Amino acid sequence: MFEGLTERLGKTFRNLTGTGKLTEANMAEALKEVRSALLSADVHFKVAREFIEKVKAGCVGEEVLQSVSPGQQVVKVINDEMVELLGGESPPALTKKPLKVMMVGLHGSGKTTSSAKLAKLLSKKEGFRPMLVGCDIYRPAAIDQLETLARNEEFLFYGDRNSKDVPSIGKAGLREGLDRGASLIVFDTAGRLQIDTDLVEEVKRLRAEVNPDEVFLVADSALGQEAVNVAKTFHEAVDLSGIILTKLDGDARGGAALSMKHVTGVPIRFAGTGEKVDDFEAFHPDRMASRILGMGDVVSLVEKAQETMDEKEAERMAEKMQRADFNLEDFLKQMQQVKKLGSLGSVVNMLPGMNGVEVGEKEDRQMKQTEAIIQSMTIYERRNPAILNGSRRMRIANGSGVKIKDVNQLLKNFGQMRKMMKKLQGGKGRKMMESLMGGGIPGN
Repeated sequence: MFEGLTERLGKTFRNLTGTGKLTEANMAEALKEVRSALLSADVHFKVAREFIEKVKAGCVGEEVLQSVSPGQQVVKVINDEMVELLGGESPPALTKKPLKVMMVGLHGSGKTTSSAKLAKLLSKKEGFRPMLVGCDIYRPAAIDQLETLARNEEFLFYGDRNSKDVPSIGKAGLREGLDRGASLIVFDTAGRLQIDTDLVEEVKRLRAEVNPDEVFLVADSALGQEAVNVAKTFHEAVDLSGIILTKLDGDARGGAALSMKHVTGVPIRFAGTGEKVDDFEAFHPDRMASRILGMGDVVSLVEKAQETMDEKEAERMAEKMQRADFNLEDFLKQMQQVKKLGSLGSVVNMLPGMNGVEVGEKEDRQMKQTEAIIQSMTIYERRNPAILNGSRRMRIANGSGVKIKDVNQLLKNFGQMRKMMKKLQGGKGRKMMESLMGGGIPGN
């Protein structure tokens, strides 16, 4: 979602290449461009102004080290300031048990789905046994939606469709959760406008009744500068302990992420990165700053790979590739493993130096098409692609909804890949393959 900001900052850094010393004169234009980029990304104007002043103080007059370019030195200063802007050090993990969490926010910010996502993440990372409590009595089917999410993930659930007393629902849900052995109880509240005093008072009474350990504001990252006012209002009402940013995978400009912590003093704790329950992650200021500045986020990518990929399957695949004994069935399994990491675009964004490389819907569609073609083959055909004659290829094309030239292209590319693997069977090739396949991440 920070593509525009990343691109403009990258251009600014490139323009500083070749400068022997950072002076007020040669920094003026660069800082002007950085400020413009921040404002275009919907960063609050006061935050942008303070940020530029700190960067200027850290850059102007500094001798450029021989080992780095001026652009790199500016990147370092901006990176350090951006980490501070986003919250500095990552907050400690949530480990207290039992843990009570209350979710608040505006209409449509994603509180209900974020409740399930948070429960899923904490159950997987910290071993919590979650219960979701439906305290939204206003939005049609809100309780049904939460119950469905709980059932799909095998979480405990509590809801009272007959009561209109939200604090009482919360109290009853808390009591039942503790009685049933829940170690994490998440209260999903109704969306409200920050100016709706009645609903704000209601959430204050709920807070007093259940005494949550954490109160998270769920905020749509597309809110821009308005997000700051929203966060301030809720913080004054219910004393927020953290912020959850949703829709970080969208095309919003991202100013909310760069403004909310600085203005409210409340840390961003988690971020929603997609529609699936697994598309949710802890927020790390240093990693997010690296993404924004186009330096990637290899740490998060490796962590995601370790969580989602089957290590034994990866080792088996590596051995087959070393022997050049790799068929279309193996290729399909490998693709399905890679898909667990998320969209190709999200993976590419975590790789250093890949900002500006456009990987979007076209590439994802191509991957899905390849998967559909292989799935239209019989298992025998996948394991023995040499038998795929003209009639078989026509049947596969019809079965996968593509043209026969698409099937031919896939088989041609696969054949070239196998030839390359055979060349890598020698000593140096074997070492290269072992290096590429190390760490349990299958190559492609």
